[in-house]
Amino acid sequence: MSSKLDAKRIIFIGAGAVGSYLGGWLSYSGHDVTLVDTWAEHVEVIRENGLLVNGPHDPFVARPKVYHLHENELISREPPFDIGFVAMKAYDTSWAATFVDKFVHSGGYIVSSQNTWTDPAMAEAVGAERAVGLVMSSISVAMWNAGKVERPGKTRRRDEGHIVFRAGNHDGTDTNRLHELIELLDPIDGGKVTTNLWGERWAKLGQNSMGNPVAASTGMGMSDLNKHPRGRELQIRLAQECAAVGLAHGHKVENFGGRTALEWADASRGDMYEMLDAALAERSSGANTRPSMAQDVVKGRPTEIYQMNGFVCDQGLIVDVDTPVNAAMVNVIRAIDSGELKSGFENVDLVLSSAGY
Repeated sequence: MSSKLDAKRIIFIGAGAVGSYLGGWLSYSGHDVTLVDTWAEHVEVIRENGLLVNGPHDPFVARPKVYHLHENELISREPPFDIGFVAMKAYDTSWAATFVDKFVHSGGYIVSSQNTWTDPAMAEAVGAERAVGLVMSSISVAMWNAGKVERPGKTRRRDEGHIVFRAGNHDGTDTNRLHELIELLDPIDGGKVTTNLWGERWAKLGQNSMGNPVAASTGMGMSDLNKHPRGRELQIRLAQECAAVGLAHGHKVENFGGRTALEWADASRGDMYEMLDAALAERSSGANTRPSMAQDVVKGRPTEIYQMNGFVCDQGLIVDVDTPVNAAMVNVIRAIDSGELKSGFENVDLVLSSAGY
């Protein structure tokens, strides 16, 4: 544990891949961590054997406390927590934030460690002044078996010059709790405080919306997708629309996918498209990861498509920016979610042709 910080009492609602990886690390670092989850087998395996954490580091077994969701009465008998993490799917934000809020003392804070635009729901549930947004940039974690979480890759992103964790307040202020949170996460990977939470969130939305549904709709990993010109084109068109919408809203959208938001938004220009296409093609030899939505499809879980690409479409309507590719992508994933359609590379052409490409 870091000598600069006293041990914190931390509770996670959601012990999927993100909750287990962060919670496992914080527990291993010496903090008093409690995980709460709905997956009964996962809870029981952790109780019996601990939580196995693999990644670009030595593997270890963490031993956090863990509860089934229905055991909330037992949690209420414990002393209040200092920090609460919401690590659930975006569509579960409201009830999950309300659930964890009651266990965190009045001077504590609630962290949204989620994809998509969950901060308004967090603010409504716990109050904007109590909520902290945590954007996790270019980190992939997966959980395929109960009691085991893994992060692919051989090096931490900070060793490659990339900052993973970006913590921000809703009002854009720089406060001590943000620095505390980044220090807590430092054993995991590099982080920073941001006064541009909305710009960071939109950048992560751009990264997610261009990759998650393409992998989910095809059943392919990202490096394999980047070997195909049409696979790259679909990613570029999704990112183009998302970037254009974010910029039209006035967000100071941070870089994503290795390029600026302005570059993605300008993808209709021939030379810009060629540059973006070449950048994606270079990643065809990288890690063949499956992002979270692709994992959801494999597991038969509802995806976050409405909160991700659907949100881009909704926000586009507000600022009169057309989003036909994102709309077609939503329709395809909706069909996969409902069992009307199977994942396969042919869905790339289905989306692009539906949008006029």
